[in-house]
Amino acid sequence: MFNQRMKIGLVAASMLTCILAPASQGQQTQSDEVLRVMAWNVLHGANDVQQGAEKTLAIIQEHQPDIIMMQESYDIDGPRPELGKWLSQQLGWSYWQSESPHLCILSPMKIDQEFFHHKWHGLGAKLTDAKGRSCLAWSIWLDYRSYITGNLRDTPGISDEELLAAEDVRSNRLQQVKALLQAIKDQGQLEADIPLLVGGDFNTPSHLDWTIDTSRVYKNRRALPLPVSIQMHEAGFSDAYRTVHPNPVQRPGITWSPMYRTSGGKDQGFERIDRVYLKNPGGDANRWRLDPIRAFVLPQEWEDETIPILKRDFPSDHGAVVVDFRWTRSDQDQ
Repeated sequence: MFNQRMKIGLVAASMLTCILAPASQGQQTQSDEVLRVMAWNVLHGANDVQQGAEKTLAIIQEHQPDIIMMQESYDIDGPRPELGKWLSQQLGWSYWQSESPHLCILSPMKIDQEFFHHKWHGLGAKLTDAKGRSCLAWSIWLDYRSYITGNLRDTPGISDEELLAAEDVRSNRLQQVKALLQAIKDQGQLEADIPLLVGGDFNTPSHLDWTIDTSRVYKNRRALPLPVSIQMHEAGFSDAYRTVHPNPVQRPGITWSPMYRTSGGKDQGFERIDRVYLKNPGGDANRWRLDPIRAFVLPQEWEDETIPILKRDFPSDHGAVVVDFRWTRSDQDQ
């Protein structure tokens, strides 16, 4: 366990840097051939933690994503706007939230077009960088009810059929992801000639993580065809984190929950419920595509659970997924 005083000191220094840094600090410092994407559900607009908005800003400035697909972009406590809007003002970034109470797209890239599906379940944007490379990005959120891992933890003798009913009977996650994909298809984006990203809080694990091996290693898992993630794959998407880290035993990528280690007096149902999906354009035409080359989850060190929530440094109950993609094209000579 790292020294807690050292950690607090580093965070304080980071916070001071954020206060003094100009908006341009949020610009990408890695190679301009890399697109860094973050999907993050920031709990209650970061209001559960002291200086939560400032801590959120510090994390973003430290990791410098090019696109953030944010959930729970609620009003910040006090005389400030929604978290996403406030962050965009501090960073000098583009921002799109529409009428959604919590979904948001943030980016230093130019927003060319804005798309809206549902105030709770999906909104998107077309973004273009300084080199003229464009992509589509959707921030999404699905029904939180009947968390399937919690169901299995609480009723270990449940049948597979009854357990899977968590996805479309006891919740509407499956119906919602189908409606989202249909909306994206209706706008012609499933066949777009630019990369398509869908990221956010799916509130359910992936079938790529519920395997025979993981059921042997991790609590409260079975080898089951989890339908929400299967829908994404059948629509032509790849799971960016699992592309980079194909072994779910060695790289679980847990995003739920670094803040709450127990639930209802029992161990938490730890899972990778926040994900980034990618669909590249098809064909052999001279088109830009994205290839995932690196992926990780924040925080990379979990805080001591005895620290009161109000005093935590990481301001959310969800981990943030960060994926680096390399821009490539079918004919690099053109």
